[in-house]
Amino acid sequence: MGWAVALHGGAGVPFSLPPEARQPREEALRHCLQIGVKALKSNMSPLDVVELVVRELENIPHFNAGRGSVLTNKGTVEMEASIMDGNTMKCGAVSGLSTVVNAISLARLVMDNTPHIYLAFDGAEDFARQQGVETVDTSHFITPENIERLNQAKEADRVQIDYTQPIQNDTTKSETETPFANGDSQLGTVGCVAVDSNGNLASATSTGGLVNKMVGRIGDTPLIGAGTYANELCAVSATGIGEALIRGTVARDVAAMMEFKGLSLKEAADCVVHERIPKGTVGLVAVSAAGEVAMPYNTPGMFRACATEDGYSEVAIWSDAIIE
Repeated sequence: MGWAVALHGGAGVPFSLPPEARQPREEALRHCLQIGVKALKSNMSPLDVVELVVRELENIPHFNAGRGSVLTNKGTVEMEASIMDGNTMKCGAVSGLSTVVNAISLARLVMDNTPHIYLAFDGAEDFARQQGVETVDTSHFITPENIERLNQAKEADRVQIDYTQPIQNDTTKSETETPFANGDSQLGTVGCVAVDSNGNLASATSTGGLVNKMVGRIGDTPLIGAGTYANELCAVSATGIGEALIRGTVARDVAAMMEFKGLSLKEAADCVVHERIPKGTVGLVAVSAAGEVAMPYNTPGMFRACATEDGYSEVAIWSDAIIE
């Protein structure tokens, strides 16, 4: 079926998200999708494509990654990311970053330049300086919007999704419309998966975590098999309540369904998201070696986009796709 690329800007998007919050993210998805398509058309490797696209998503403050990363309960930033190559099964991951501009590129350097898979906190920051990657003062990531989000979460004494609207005493909302009080929907986490015309696959995911999280908390994003996975069959980048994704090894499960049950990509992804994981907790984007795309979610919505070599293109949030 040829090359394909898919990306996400986080699951858990409430139906009540106002236009002023929705529109810039739609435009950002469209912009990043075009970058991915152009890169694949120029024969860039899928591994380079997913890093390139996620770097761009990290640089856009509308998502919870890189510049837009949310704050811990101490008002600090702890970013995390991972990347994986399907052919070689090589992968790299980082956590606890507070000065690195592009966490995904540091994860790539861990994969390429160390004997390890995962570096975190001081060790990851030291490695970043050794590798000469771009770093900034941590204040670069402390935006007024994220300070406001943290204050809202602290007032409510809870951990919450990063784009939660001010808390209302409204008991009429459905369960899927209300913020997760004890988890992480990671609305705004970013990810990209890609496959080239030869069936080579790669996946990358990056996030700032969740608002008011405990310092030192690690989510699914840097955990290979939970938030990110790629092998010779498919590439997956997941988003949602981090703890649910970790418990369900969501990204690996999609590949396992294909490998051991012989399911198609769509069948495997739908089974994992809609049958194995609690409703209202996860979403993912995935591509197969044959160029198929799947983007299921069991939350109200998920910022997502995809394009394939046969000319199909989609940018969407809720069930009504925006066809390019």
